[in-house]
Amino acid sequence: MSNHSESVPDQSESGDPSAIDVLESDRDLQSSGVRLNIEIKARCSDHQSIRDILELRGARTVGEDHQIDTYFNVEAGRLKLREGNIENSLIFYHRPDSAGPKRSDVLLYRVAPDPSLKEVLGASLGIKVVVDKRREIFFDENVKIHLDRVQGLGAFLEIEAIDADGTRTEEELKKQCDSFMDLFSVQDEDLVEKSYSDLLMS
Repeated sequence: MSNHSESVPDQSESGDPSAIDVLESDRDLQSSGVRLNIEIKARCSDHQSIRDILELRGARTVGEDHQIDTYFNVEAGRLKLREGNIENSLIFYHRPDSAGPKRSDVLLYRVAPDPSLKEVLGASLGIKVVVDKRREIFFDENVKIHLDRVQGLGAFLEIEAIDADGTRTEEELKKQCDSFMDLFSVQDEDLVEKSYSDLLMS
């Protein structure tokens, strides 16, 4: 896997309501609340091979989301407001900067699109950085896969094994994450330690 963008048909302006319908079917994984993730991020120029594998597995395609993530200044962890045509959430999380599968403790609050929320957070905390990306979203049971094209950074793959209801252990989630890394042939040299926000600021 190398780092260069590819041309992907834009599904975000298709007006197809099925993307929202599929997302609602995974409401336990996407609803507000606390959840535990084991996740990786890797550079990935060949998004099509990932799509092909997911199609063969019968993974659910949510759609393509144009996401604007605004990060705010906080003393610990990371706080971001996600504004998209599919996902809109205020997200606070703690995650170490390490290359392999890592634990992320997430507190997510789904919000309705409203520019006044960003204004309040920006005025009170200050804006740290803004990440502009197009994200293709897939689900394979409780594992969420992202194919990202990030402005200024390139093309990436993310794998998130999610426990949203306390029924899966950290060890089980790590095994799932490892399994998908093997499935997608993710190489150690492609793994990324930092968040997109930190990469843009470095």
